[in-house]
Amino acid sequence: MNSWLRQHVFAFADALRHLLKTPGSFSLNVLVVAISLSLPFAGLTVLENVRPVSQQLAVEPEISIFMAMDTPRERAASLAPQIRRLVQQGNNPARLEFIPRERALTLLQDRTGLADAITALGENPLPDGYVLKLSGFQDASQAGQVDTLAAQLKALPGVEYVQVDSAWVKRLAALMHVLRLALLFLAATLGVVVVAVVFNTIRLQVMTQREEIEVCRMFGATDAFICRPFYYMGALLGLFAGAAALGVVALALHPLNAAVADFARLYASEFRLVPLDFASTAALLAISAGMGLFGTLLSVKKHLARLS
Repeated sequence: MNSWLRQHVFAFADALRHLLKTPGSFSLNVLVVAISLSLPFAGLTVLENVRPVSQQLAVEPEISIFMAMDTPRERAASLAPQIRRLVQQGNNPARLEFIPRERALTLLQDRTGLADAITALGENPLPDGYVLKLSGFQDASQAGQVDTLAAQLKALPGVEYVQVDSAWVKRLAALMHVLRLALLFLAATLGVVVVAVVFNTIRLQVMTQREEIEVCRMFGATDAFICRPFYYMGALLGLFAGAAALGVVALALHPLNAAVADFARLYASEFRLVPLDFASTAALLAISAGMGLFGTLLSVKKHLARLS
């Protein structure tokens, strides 16, 4: 165990020694990789900030039920028990309100400012109806259940039209899904760029240390002993690049929050973007180091075989 530990300590120190010999080249490589990582890291930060907000939205779809114009008032009012029965089958709390056509006309005149135009019609063009407000939806994706209920309500006798006011909820869920897929594609594409940069960097390093590698082999050094410092180089390159990318994203949040705050005030909200938590940050750093290590594995195995 002590021998294994000493070998890794020696390899780590050797990797640092070679990196410190060319700090300018190492810094430029870190910068290139960090730029590639900053885009998916920024996208993930925005998504992680928006996700709790979308989940905590008060999703209360509203269903408007319009009766046929020739439906008698008594028959329209007697439809309430059937509507409540259908709602209870979905196990979601709901508030049902009957809206007589006279009240509907008054509300339309008060809220739209079209009183003169409506008066010119000469008669009330609105039917009796119901407003059904559903609650108990904790996630935007659950609002799709409303379509089933709307179809059942449309089949009730005397009902002419059913309007569901939950389209914005579905759009929000669809938008979040599209953004996740776009972020995944961006991360995969730029991940290939990171691996390619590390691959080329380690290739140049192997060529630079060619004579040193040959001397080590003459003294009986194994391939594992020779490769180990390069592995640490690649992992350190990915680690430092990931840390730099996270730093860039954290700095960019300050000016971005100024614009977000102005937009959020329009909706009486205090929403602001915050950096990723410790667990997410550690995971991204580990992924960055892993990509650096993977690029090194590909490069070292290929180019050491050529030196054999």
